[in-house]
Amino acid sequence: MQKLSKIAVLTSGGDAPGMNPCIRAVVRTAIYNGLQVAGIRQGYQGLIDNNLYEMNTRSVSNILNLGGTILKTARCIPFRTDEGMETAYQNLKANGIEGLVVIGGDGTFTGALRFSKKYPDIKVIGVPGTIDNDLYGSTYTLGFDTATNTVIEAIDKIRDTADAHDRLFFIEVMGRDSGAIALRAGISCGAEAILLPERDTVIGNLIENLKKGQYNKKSSSIVIVAEGDKSGGAYDLAEAVRQQIKFYDIKVTILGHLQRGGSPSAFDRILGSRLGFAAVNALINGETQKMVGLEANHIKLTDLEEALTQHQFKLEDDLMQMADVLSI
Repeated sequence: MQKLSKIAVLTSGGDAPGMNPCIRAVVRTAIYNGLQVAGIRQGYQGLIDNNLYEMNTRSVSNILNLGGTILKTARCIPFRTDEGMETAYQNLKANGIEGLVVIGGDGTFTGALRFSKKYPDIKVIGVPGTIDNDLYGSTYTLGFDTATNTVIEAIDKIRDTADAHDRLFFIEVMGRDSGAIALRAGISCGAEAILLPERDTVIGNLIENLKKGQYNKKSSSIVIVAEGDKSGGAYDLAEAVRQQIKFYDIKVTILGHLQRGGSPSAFDRILGSRLGFAAVNALINGETQKMVGLEANHIKLTDLEEALTQHQFKLEDDLMQMADVLSI
């Protein structure tokens, strides 16, 4: 087995709280094991532009509490081409890099897998960093816990003003393909309805439930809408309901990129550290084209191909049922 001497780390795609703790763990674990480590700025674009710099233990001081990513991130169309990948490969070789840790979501892993198959002498390990929690092979992805807590804090504040004015709020949260944030935040905040990509929205049922709430003298109502809900989004839903319900003053709030920012939670700091530590150890042990994840509180290696092609777990049935029962 070839002994590694130098690795690199990058973050790509959408940023997620917990990426900085992961970067820190990658750098310090590599150095502890006698490896050199380079940081790649701006994701795959930085790899093509040769935007690399040497990192040491002090390069990652005081970043555990920072949101975003000190390495920056970007989406890179040129990396999808053979020419872009060849340029990236030559830059890695010129810098003496033999292993690569990529932190990101499915787009990041798609590029990493294709690159690793094309240039198998560069070992590649992925770390799941996405607030959507939608990658197979890890019960939790970096940023999901922090994003959910951010949403909960925002909804709690909206509930105050909704109650003061007898208002109905439609609150749209991130989750194009996964309703994980919407479901957990909705249960945590006592939402009257939670609309998810995983199940069809029946407008008639929603209106009936809201009418029941008003009959039961609810002073406010909150409807959580995942952005991937098939009904068309919070504004369309609000307009459809407004045509049939006159007793509520209806408002819409789109939380948007607020959910990506902020200091990572304790859970995401520890998760990022565990996954970064595991990623470097996987490279040292000769692994490649794998993703490090957490299942049943244990580190697990999953083939990148499997992580991308297998569907993430279904939303928990008990949570789905509980959300309906507790909203009465």
